[in-house]
Amino acid sequence: MADGELELLNGYLVVGAILFGLGMIGFLSRRNMITVFLAAEIMLQGISLSLTAWGRYYNDFGGQVLALLMVAVAACEAAIALGMVLMLYQRKGSLDIVVWQNLREESVPPYVDRELPEVLPEKPPGWPHLTPAGLAPKVPPEQTGYRPHV
Repeated sequence: MADGELELLNGYLVVGAILFGLGMIGFLSRRNMITVFLAAEIMLQGISLSLTAWGRYYNDFGGQVLALLMVAVAACEAAIALGMVLMLYQRKGSLDIVVWQNLREESVPPYVDRELPEVLPEKPPGWPHLTPAGLAPKVPPEQTGYRPHV
């Protein structure tokens, strides 16, 4: 294969890996259901981009066909997820995943969301202050309100 084809493949694979990584970070770090589903969609798009790049590199339509199938499945999954999110929001009034403890398996212990203890800010130490010396200069309000040189 030509050197340009390999560089093109590397570029597509890097973008696909970045999409997959961003989706995984969003999937693991968020608790909002809509954000979790969007992160899963980003991961699917990264995989389909990589499959399409491999299919183009090997001049085989298998990667493109599989990516097209993944896009169709992702559209169906998005429709089902939207319906499920709307139904769950109507029942509990929240999209936080932790609220749905009754959907877990019986063998899995419930997740306990512990609030961080409220830490009161410490009062800063009393630093010595110098007394103002002299009179404050008279500055016209036009000079402080409008500065044409900024």
